[in-house]
Amino acid sequence: MADTTSLKYTTFDEIDAIHATLRQSFRTGKLKSIAARKVQILQLAYLIQDNYDRFKEAFAADLGRPTLETAFLELDSTVSDCKIAYDRVEKWAQTEKAPFSFNFFAMRPVIRKEPKGVVLSISPFNYPVWLALGPMIGAIAAGNCFVLKPSELSPAVSGLIAELVPKYLDPDVVRVVLGAVPETTRLLELPWAHILYTGSGRVAKLVCAAAAKTLTPVSTELGGKSPVVIDPKCDLKTAAKRIMWGKCVNVGQTCVAPDYILVPQDAQDEVVQALKAAHDEFYPSGPSAAGVFGRIVNHTHFRRLKGLLDRTAGEIAFGGETNESDKYISPTIVKNVKGDDSLMSEELFGPILPIVPVKNIDEAIAFINDHDNPLALYVFSQDAAFKAKVFDNTLSGSAVANDTLVHCAVDGLPFGGIGPSGSGYHTRKYTFDLFTHLRSSLDSPSWVDSIFGSRFPPYTAKKESYLKSLLGVKLPPRPRQLANGTDKVGKGS
Repeated sequence: MADTTSLKYTTFDEIDAIHATLRQSFRTGKLKSIAARKVQILQLAYLIQDNYDRFKEAFAADLGRPTLETAFLELDSTVSDCKIAYDRVEKWAQTEKAPFSFNFFAMRPVIRKEPKGVVLSISPFNYPVWLALGPMIGAIAAGNCFVLKPSELSPAVSGLIAELVPKYLDPDVVRVVLGAVPETTRLLELPWAHILYTGSGRVAKLVCAAAAKTLTPVSTELGGKSPVVIDPKCDLKTAAKRIMWGKCVNVGQTCVAPDYILVPQDAQDEVVQALKAAHDEFYPSGPSAAGVFGRIVNHTHFRRLKGLLDRTAGEIAFGGETNESDKYISPTIVKNVKGDDSLMSEELFGPILPIVPVKNIDEAIAFINDHDNPLALYVFSQDAAFKAKVFDNTLSGSAVANDTLVHCAVDGLPFGGIGPSGSGYHTRKYTFDLFTHLRSSLDSPSWVDSIFGSRFPPYTAKKESYLKSLLGVKLPPRPRQLANGTDKVGKGS
């Protein structure tokens, strides 16, 4: 893996100059026109396409990522997102008319879609293209200038992005800042139109606290422990394959990876057997060979995961092999895990999957609700009532039945958390919306005063009566049942 020292970090003076340059550039309206935005979006697509093999090599250096995962999860999907934005940006940016109102239609009320200004995105190491360039696509489509701070933990990919962006994109519109904590801290001291932070909840608190000093709005995508609820009567073979894929892809270093399984105690061993069968199908010669299964991003993360695994009171059903020199941890299933186990103390972000046996679906729901709202909640069942019961009685960023991870790629669905798992929504049009200011506007003609002239002083009872008749609202009948649930007819009903 490449050393982080291979990155040439951006100096504080350069950061200040970048911020000042882009603010001035935004004022000149370089991306006011849709045509100008489309040029930059298309250039971004060609940035990836022209350097496809170089990106594959960079992913292999940073994460040991199999090339199919790199292509499917990041490169091809990001090019696809560019094409979606290129094709639809005119529609997204169109001024919208307000709903018709007889009282106000003459004022021509509309909602203008306007860029917020110069925006900042701080992206993570685990998906260093999709989570770095995806926000860039939406921000440019919305007409913003954009600063990207990619992760120093994926130096090969981050360095490649920093090299290519000024070759393909207008440096008066998009810049890349390389660095670690000091450089990020300097960025957060500056005012931005919006910040998108993707990473851990611990760092998100620091980002939000720093942004508060400049009243910069912040959206966060944070992850958490995403549970899997298994109905023993589900299609277990398919469920096991999809759960193992969701846990093993990118070595579990995915914010919406299945983090733990909840299943009735008497079905636990059957689930383990199905997961083992899926594992053996995925890796017939074992997962340790290079290019077959990825690697943990660095030694610090490896030691964190190994420590959690060493301290577990659960039983390793299969896997558990580790090699610190290679940052390798095999796909590992741990059964009979309790709620206070080391593996349940934090988001795992690795290829370890604990199984927490429960008595029934009600206990599973209670367990989920006793913990932070997750970024994703997975249910495997063919029973509509089972799925509805779990989804209707829990909160999560996404609610997915009978698959894992793929909801992030579905065009038209928002991606975001709730509470500790994040705030705000992005991907494709939702990224455009994230970086767009909805500016209320109207144009009121003089003759409107013939209708609304009673709003002006001097105030009289006659004017008040007229305005009440004009704007007054007639409510439906009063509810017969009061808020406390008692049946009592209220006064005036």
